[in-house]
Amino acid sequence: MANYNTMELMICTAARELEDGASVGVGTGAPCAAAMLAQMTKSPNLVILFEAGGAAPLIPEMPISVGDSRTTWKALMASSMAEIMETACRGQLDYTFLGGAQIDMYGNLNSTRIGNDHQKPKVRFPGSGGANDFASFCWRMMVMTPQDPKRFTEKCSYITSPGWLEGGDSRAKSGLPLGAGPYKIITNMAVMDFEPTSKRMRLIAVNPGYSEKDVQDNCGFELLKAPKIAENPGPSENELSILRDKIDPYRYVIGR
Repeated sequence: MANYNTMELMICTAARELEDGASVGVGTGAPCAAAMLAQMTKSPNLVILFEAGGAAPLIPEMPISVGDSRTTWKALMASSMAEIMETACRGQLDYTFLGGAQIDMYGNLNSTRIGNDHQKPKVRFPGSGGANDFASFCWRMMVMTPQDPKRFTEKCSYITSPGWLEGGDSRAKSGLPLGAGPYKIITNMAVMDFEPTSKRMRLIAVNPGYSEKDVQDNCGFELLKAPKIAENPGPSENELSILRDKIDPYRYVIGR
């Protein structure tokens, strides 16, 4: 029986994607935990930036908001949201983590509303914040989310943050930076990327305890499949120890 929970698995999987010397724009919660874990294990020179202005901190413990003073602990800069977004616009952010109520096969995200009537939606969500800026200009966008067919939908009710738009070269034709866009989708069941030509979501690895069928059954559209589907390894004892004892000892995130 696994000695870790779903949230711990997703955080550890995400942390492995962040190489030493890269830069990543994060909010609080699981993305922050993943960045902290990467910085404390294999990527000590990872540059973490928070949308509220903290740039390159050495975070002592889990912050509770993007404006928390811990997001500027031993940082290179305590700036503003405008400066962080300008950094993204200049092409200086390698990665970002985003989420939403819906995601489609091209990685477009909806965090605005469910329903066709914008003035009277079925459900209203918080909206973009800095998500659209990060999705538009960071080179590699990643998403950490539970997997279910309502969330993974064939068409978003509203596109808050652009993915590969309609696939193919549609994102580049829209005027967004060539080469920037969705990179990896990390769920409780699997890891997906995007097929290079069509830009459609593609299954590349399955988490322990799940099958390819489980993943497809919990997706609202047909997933492409890589030629060889890997098994995503679970967290190591070292990763779990750092995550539980140093990063989130009060279980704010991993206790969800």
